[in-house]
Amino acid sequence: MNHHQERLLEPEGEAHKKGDLKLRICEENKKIWRVGFPAMLARSTQYGMLVVTQAFIGRIGEVDLAGYALIQIIAIGFANGILLGMSSATETLCGQAFGAKQYHMMGIYVQRSCIINLVAGTILLPLFIFSAKIFKLLGVDEEIAERAGYICLWFIPILYYFVFSYTLQKYLQSQLKNWIVGWLSAAAFALHVVLSWIFVSKLNWGIPGAMSALIISSWSIIIGTMIYITCGWCPNTWKGFTLAAFSDLVPVLKLSVSSGIMLCLELWYTAILVLLAGYMKNAATQVSALSICVNITVWEFILCIGFLASASVRVSNELGKGDAKAVKFAIKVLITESTCVGILFFVLCLALDRQIARLFTNEANVIEAVSKLSFLLALSVLLNSFQAVFSGVAVGSGRQTTVAIINICSYYIIGVPIGIILGYVAHMQITGIWIGMVIGVIMQVIALSFMIFTTNWDEQVKKASERLDRWLLKPSDESNNIIIPSEKN
Repeated sequence: MNHHQERLLEPEGEAHKKGDLKLRICEENKKIWRVGFPAMLARSTQYGMLVVTQAFIGRIGEVDLAGYALIQIIAIGFANGILLGMSSATETLCGQAFGAKQYHMMGIYVQRSCIINLVAGTILLPLFIFSAKIFKLLGVDEEIAERAGYICLWFIPILYYFVFSYTLQKYLQSQLKNWIVGWLSAAAFALHVVLSWIFVSKLNWGIPGAMSALIISSWSIIIGTMIYITCGWCPNTWKGFTLAAFSDLVPVLKLSVSSGIMLCLELWYTAILVLLAGYMKNAATQVSALSICVNITVWEFILCIGFLASASVRVSNELGKGDAKAVKFAIKVLITESTCVGILFFVLCLALDRQIARLFTNEANVIEAVSKLSFLLALSVLLNSFQAVFSGVAVGSGRQTTVAIINICSYYIIGVPIGIILGYVAHMQITGIWIGMVIGVIMQVIALSFMIFTTNWDEQVKKASERLDRWLLKPSDESNNIIIPSEKN
């Protein structure tokens, strides 16, 4: 072969490598969005139902709206954080079992998680029953506390909706079938808008009408999901209800508790900062501005939930398969895509600072306060994109306990104290509190990135294999304990 021919062949070889890389990235993208888009759709529409209910209750009366807002921020936020976090244990176990082709174990894992979450939800029940007294002890206005306590009783069915909703969603998500939850949630959102309009605007049923619409719409998602799972659309992973679900609950409980703590520490961090803003001068303006910024970060994080879900599924599936290289490649693609999304929202927050505030209020002082926070808001939105992927990778590899420790150190040992010092001692007010929050998140992202990029993924493959083997039941042993078989099995 002459030199001219070699030079002709050389670019072709490079082009082949580039083409192969592009093909791998495209394939990885398909896997990412197959999980990510339904997760985004489900979370945004489910959260949207709470917002729609708030809007209709706002038409009933100011006290009713204040009571509902109190419940949504404190009681629902608290319970939702615990149960959503505990459900990530299902994400870890089912994802790794699916990758290892231990399909029959996935049905057992989801039933174990449902049992644990059911107990956890029942433990939280007194918080809803005695909420009026709890709010009065916290110094809330008596009329608002009484109204919040009444509304909170209507939220009890929603509490048990959380018990099953997240666990079932994680189960389907781990086997790339969460599209059904996404479309069911979208349909439930449409149903909720119609029912709310009929019950509240047309029939004038007030609070019972608004909450009945929310309960019916929410539970329609559970019913639809259960029909999909139990009537034969998951033939490999669902073999029917089984007594085997009651065995080995303690290890699953430990993983669930650490998962719950991991997420709650993140959700409570923002709540604490809003609470701190309430003790400042011009508290109404400060809290309003901070609440607007928090709302923006929440909505953006709902979009980032897709990356969190994709990261968890991709990592857990590949660990279950025993492919460490595929794990590393998936992480690189996920970080690249989430960073692009984060940069887009970063620019939008900087460019539309005053316009964003006007979506929520016409008060000039609040708009000005939000505008002053625009850079910190944009930075928080950018950090969300990293935080979601890193948290998803941690869940997929079953390292929730490590993340919980990182969250405690980053948020409560570093972030909150700095926020208090800057806000109160340095008199920087709300800006100081937000700077403290951002510093805490930055420390968390740095710690998580160090943990992930220094991970020996071959070692994580071994740990995943050991975990699955330790809890594995042979199909014959598991089937002996079936108490209600699936229709198509």
